Amino acid sequence: MKELIKKYEKDYDPKKLLGFLKTKAKTLGIQTVYSALLLYNALLWGEAPTWAKMIVIGTLGYLLSPIDSIPDITPYIGFTDDLGVLAMGLVLIATYINDGIKARAKKQLKKWFKSVDDSELETIDSKF
Repeated sequence: MKELIKKYEKDYDPKKLLGFLKTKAKTLGIQTVYSALLLYNALLWGEAPTWAKMIVIGTLGYLLSPIDSIPDITPYIGFTDDLGVLAMGLVLIATYINDGIKARAKKQLKKWFKSVDDSELETIDSKF
């Protein structure tokens, strides 16, 4: 696991992440964007220990990695691996996702999507 985190942490950039999520929001889908925003907010606002922050950085780095971008040119299908990796990262740091982090992620999500049905997010929230 450590090797994977180190491999992708160099690709993590907070500004690049937010730009990527904003421009690809519709293609990525609401669950993928929400998962990434939860991780991002856990990194910024949470009180997670260093090991959890490294998992977040590695996970978000994977999402941004140019190595991973080739399969992603197939809309919807190409991002399923990303959602899986994000879900794994969330499960690993679930203890550090609180209501404040969820609220921040949902607020940002509502800026990028015209309507957000909270029932679409229940699958993600049920992990915590």
